[in-house]
Amino acid sequence: MTYFVRKESVVREIWGKSDTILFIFAGASAEFALNKAVDWLYYTGRLPADPLGRLFSTVGYARKIVFSEESAAHKAIDTMAAIHAGVEASRGKAIPDWAYRDVLYMLIDYSIRSYELLERKLSVEEQGEVFEVFIRVGRRMGIVGLPDTYEEWQLARAEHLEQNLVESKYTADLYKQYRKHLGSIRYWLLLQAQVLVVPERVRKLLGLWRLPVLKPVLRGYKLSRKLRAEWLLKAIILPPAYKSEIRELDASPA
Repeated sequence: MTYFVRKESVVREIWGKSDTILFIFAGASAEFALNKAVDWLYYTGRLPADPLGRLFSTVGYARKIVFSEESAAHKAIDTMAAIHAGVEASRGKAIPDWAYRDVLYMLIDYSIRSYELLERKLSVEEQGEVFEVFIRVGRRMGIVGLPDTYEEWQLARAEHLEQNLVESKYTADLYKQYRKHLGSIRYWLLLQAQVLVVPERVRKLLGLWRLPVLKPVLRGYKLSRKLRAEWLLKAIILPPAYKSEIRELDASPA
């Protein structure tokens, strides 16, 4: 059986752990708030109405692709493309090509950043593997203008960070929704997680603290994982309504 992502790939390791996925979400939630095309997420109303639900919906598709046999992964990608096409038809205009690329680039970047924050430094070859998997997703979706190599992606990613991010009325509103749905303490934890994982450009635009307050806590959390006590901490900091969904992120869906 041929899988979309080979079983020994580091991409499966990255997307098979709830810790890593939650940091990917933290980074993406920051950058989505600054993206010039964030109005598309407001058009559907799904992100501001239920940011956490949107997370699990997106993660569900990503994990289905990463862990599925190739034909099933292609079906999941085609379903995503059809959903976006339906939104475009409803609004009567096309989502910009650069906006599609932005989301893909975020998945690549935050997959690497989150894993390296929590686990270890990835080799250049492993970073290239993350790039290759998500570029194949983008090509299957028909996204144009994608880079051919990891080196080209690094340049494109830097260009995106400079050109496609801006603080807008959506930025403040989206963070208001994060706070509403998470509560004050968990919202503060989200901000601290973002400080650890986002690029400097994103941090500056959002005015996030430079001091990584969560770093000492993170070291203690890594120790708790070795002692298999991490879910005691997660039970305290995670929203009760989503604990079962987050627990499931630690198991392969295949």
